[in-house]
Amino acid sequence: MSPMDTTAFGAQPATRVWRSPGLKRVADILASGIALVVLSAPMAIVALLVRAKLGSPVLFRQQRPGLGGRPFGMAKFRTMTDSRGPDGALLPDDQRLTAFGRRLRALSLDELPELWNVLRGDMSLVGPRPLLMKYLPLYSPEQSRRHEVRPGITGWAQVHGRNAVDWPQRLAMDTWYVDHWTHGLDALILFRTLATVVRREGISAVGSATMPEFTGQERPS
Repeated sequence: MSPMDTTAFGAQPATRVWRSPGLKRVADILASGIALVVLSAPMAIVALLVRAKLGSPVLFRQQRPGLGGRPFGMAKFRTMTDSRGPDGALLPDDQRLTAFGRRLRALSLDELPELWNVLRGDMSLVGPRPLLMKYLPLYSPEQSRRHEVRPGITGWAQVHGRNAVDWPQRLAMDTWYVDHWTHGLDALILFRTLATVVRREGISAVGSATMPEFTGQERPS
């Protein structure tokens, strides 16, 4: 079954299903609040390990576009060093990503601080992943529709290849989710996310430490 099949898992166009953004937000608040309490000890341990192996700061903070493309400060556990070349510029990701950082990413432990973003309302548990601010002017009008919902810790693209999926497919799956999300689909995505993390699938794109940069050349013609 193709992830772009609009009949997948019984999903129908948004006009034919009941869905409540308010209920989704309530679910996000409850789930993220409970998760932060339950995972507080593991998060503290990860924070101490990051501090010991990578130094300070423990958290990587960056402006990302949220609902409507409005910027917010996203927080993750740091997985890279601040190593720079002779010109003072940061070295490429593959030279700064440590073995410890790769393990954090493989287990998605670096994403845990984003639960605070969910609790604050910047993000949702499920939605298109928040990408870089500099990509905003590069999207096609259709690709820009990914910002019609809150970005998520996990999403439709993340359970269909994660970073191993190329940009056109990934962004198309994001807009597919915007049109077809339901509470049931969100639950399915969360369930499949656990399986994806356990299998450690799609952590990086072929030939890249993370994901190649989006240049706008990948837009549909």
